[in-house]
Amino acid sequence: MKKNITIKEIAKKSGVSVSTVSRVLNNHPSVSPAKRAKVQAIIKEEGFQPSMLARGMVSNKTRTLAVVVSDITNPYFTSLVSEIELASQDQNYSLLLFNTMTAGHQKKADSSFTERDTFNTILEKKVDGVLILGGEIDLDEPNPEYLLALEHLNQQVPVLIVGQKQKDCSCSFLERDLEKGVFLAMQHLLALGYRRIGFIGGEPGVKITTQRVQAFEKALSLYSTFDSSLLYLSDFYTEDGYQTMTEIIRQKEMPDAVLAINDRVAVGAFRALADHGLSCPDDIAIASCDSFPDGEYQIPRITTINQHNQILGQLAVKRLLKLINEEPLGSIELHSPDLIIRESCGIRKGRTT
Repeated sequence: MKKNITIKEIAKKSGVSVSTVSRVLNNHPSVSPAKRAKVQAIIKEEGFQPSMLARGMVSNKTRTLAVVVSDITNPYFTSLVSEIELASQDQNYSLLLFNTMTAGHQKKADSSFTERDTFNTILEKKVDGVLILGGEIDLDEPNPEYLLALEHLNQQVPVLIVGQKQKDCSCSFLERDLEKGVFLAMQHLLALGYRRIGFIGGEPGVKITTQRVQAFEKALSLYSTFDSSLLYLSDFYTEDGYQTMTEIIRQKEMPDAVLAINDRVAVGAFRALADHGLSCPDDIAIASCDSFPDGEYQIPRITTINQHNQILGQLAVKRLLKLINEEPLGSIELHSPDLIIRESCGIRKGRTT
């Protein structure tokens, strides 16, 4: 049985250094065409298949990225992780996914401890970089011990956080333009004639909720009167939309329209209306701040904001690889959300057919 050849043996047969073989295996540009051809010829002749561990031992890189997500069942994270994986594959990187389940209705009491424990596991895996999606870092006031653990992780391996910046964190951030998305949705509702508008969903104390509510209040105050009693904060899931809309229906006077934190909350609101013999948009218009897959197949189809996860995933991987390779980051590239107009907002209020 033929013994697998080692990287050192390939180097000896090719007449090059071990580091040159490593650069060829990692497709690094700083190898002359002649040397690259020699190494590749030996690799082909011997049928060599490098292991990720062997690569890491020679180059100190495993071509592996860790992705930490707070709840993979959340369609936003599912979609974004999928796009990150595609972008990583294009760069010949693989992913290790860590689903901490520190968000949602099954989250643990001390979510920061779970994430700190995950950081230790990530360091053991010797990954080249880390992407963090959601979790403790998304809170308005993260646990100080969590921030210390995150700083320690960032000192050992490059970390990029896809989320809103934290003032006491030195990690790199890739932010979404949350205000623009809210303004696009609100301008559409206001243009249709709605003035008594509520906001549903979103967990209090979370940056994405705080910033979207602030943008909601700002947009509404430009054209109408902001009424804090029409803020119905809860969480980010379908059942939250259902329960919140049920409470709204029980009130003496319902708002003319509501802006949901995301499509899932909007779907829950649709179901609550149907269960009470009401419908959207006939009895209340609903728009969403965040599009999820299949929004165009709901009844009604959801007017929503496309956050362009494909672009966000590509930007995240591109930026993290720059951190890994110690390249200048340059200017921060921001995605630009777009409004998708569908059925859930109806036609102009008061207009007759």
